[in-house]
Amino acid sequence: MANNKLVIFDTTLRDGEQSPGASMTGSEKLRIAKVLEKLNVDIIEAGFPIASKGDAEAVKNIAKTIKNSTICGLARAINKDIDVAGESLKPANSARIHTFIATSEIHMQKKLNMSKEEVTDQAVRAIKRIQKYTNNIEFSPEDAGRSDFDFLCAIIEKAIKAGATTINIPDTVGYSIPEEFARTITHIKNNVPNIDKAIISAHCHNDLGLAVANALAGLSAGVRQIECTINGIGERAGNAALEEIVMAIKTRNDLMPYETGIKTELISKASKIVSNATGFPVQFNKAIVGKNAFAHESGIHQDGMLKNRETYEIMTPESVGVKKTSLVMGKHSGRHAFKDKLSDLGYSDLTDDVVQAAFGKFKVLADKKKHVYDEDIIALVDDSLIIDNKINAINLKSLKVFAGTGEPQKAEMTLDVFGEIKKTSQTGDGPVDATFKCIKALYPHDMKLLLYQVHAVTEGTDAQATVSVKIEENDRSTVGQSADTDTLVASANAYLNALNKMLIKREKKAMNESIKHQKVKGI
Repeated sequence: MANNKLVIFDTTLRDGEQSPGASMTGSEKLRIAKVLEKLNVDIIEAGFPIASKGDAEAVKNIAKTIKNSTICGLARAINKDIDVAGESLKPANSARIHTFIATSEIHMQKKLNMSKEEVTDQAVRAIKRIQKYTNNIEFSPEDAGRSDFDFLCAIIEKAIKAGATTINIPDTVGYSIPEEFARTITHIKNNVPNIDKAIISAHCHNDLGLAVANALAGLSAGVRQIECTINGIGERAGNAALEEIVMAIKTRNDLMPYETGIKTELISKASKIVSNATGFPVQFNKAIVGKNAFAHESGIHQDGMLKNRETYEIMTPESVGVKKTSLVMGKHSGRHAFKDKLSDLGYSDLTDDVVQAAFGKFKVLADKKKHVYDEDIIALVDDSLIIDNKINAINLKSLKVFAGTGEPQKAEMTLDVFGEIKKTSQTGDGPVDATFKCIKALYPHDMKLLLYQVHAVTEGTDAQATVSVKIEENDRSTVGQSADTDTLVASANAYLNALNKMLIKREKKAMNESIKHQKVKGI
């Protein structure tokens, strides 16, 4: 094996499935195995065959189907485990059996009730028995991170002598820190005489959030196989995440000059498939595959991204199978990003006044909502375009609505009517009726309400409501629209929007009639 080749050993289907609640069906496991093969994973640990008949069958089906990756089965250092694993792996083009036994004092005394000599003898017997089925043998001294160094080196030496070709060093309970794990690997390399006859592997758990850091520290010390899982799922806090290991090496190849062979553009797809199969959602801020991994909301970051994406991205979203960077519109977004978003939405020829008006409304909305969607922005821009094209003779200053059971619905409203502040309180048949009665009381008119329509432009309880109102006067009609997270505020503004449009039509009609009158007089 080339010295710069790093073997990727994926244990999503074994250790990953041991996450409480993450059990998968045989068909789900096979689907994931196919994705892992497409990813170009070197070794797929397909399961723990002795665990159940279903697990043994799943391993066998994967062994039958997968052609390009080595299929591995886990077995305790017990004859029955090894035999079941061996039978399950018979159909595989390339098979490996992974056996283990604990080597820490606490495990040997409290769990196994065995001496160091007994543990060593059992490990050697297990490795020799595996050779009935395959010569591709992996041995793990369980809880190596808390094992006595001298004993650890001694059992590894005998395991290699017995036939083990890969020595896996598990930080079983996620106890190690990077410097410590690297020292463990270095000690093994310097004190196991035949270590050159085996590949050293790292299997790190994430109990202290250090799984990936420990694995990479091990890599620098001589590890040439890393055991990992998609999305970092696994026992308790999980395992080292495959996507983080692979992309760390790819991104920082200057410091870690190793090759994995992983087709990184399939990482996002693999993440989604595993998430769907296990029912474990990927946390939004998860490195590489989280929803926010390539999302930017801060105005400073968005401005930098628009100028040069390398200012705030150390890898491209395309490199892991994500279509593009997302500039998330929220309260931290700046005018530059907002204008760029408008351009993406087809509003590239707006005047600065309209953009500024829409941006002001956007900032207000962003303070109210967690997520501002494209549809929200479109509604705001359309509303600003309407305002830009008319004189607002009547404006809403405040609105309070009292609604519920047992009492008449009541609205209290303050309007700016041609520069005069007016207030009123009205009851009605529902809060909307009460709101519209307030408008008629403050600006009396005989216009008929032809249409009142409400729809949410986005999802969630904080969704922005878009209200459409159509009114009629003397065979002339106007339509007003408004959007707000408060449906009643949107209703009032939509009605006023239509009313102001109607006043403009009145002015235009009066002007036209005046011109006609002047022409009749010959002026």
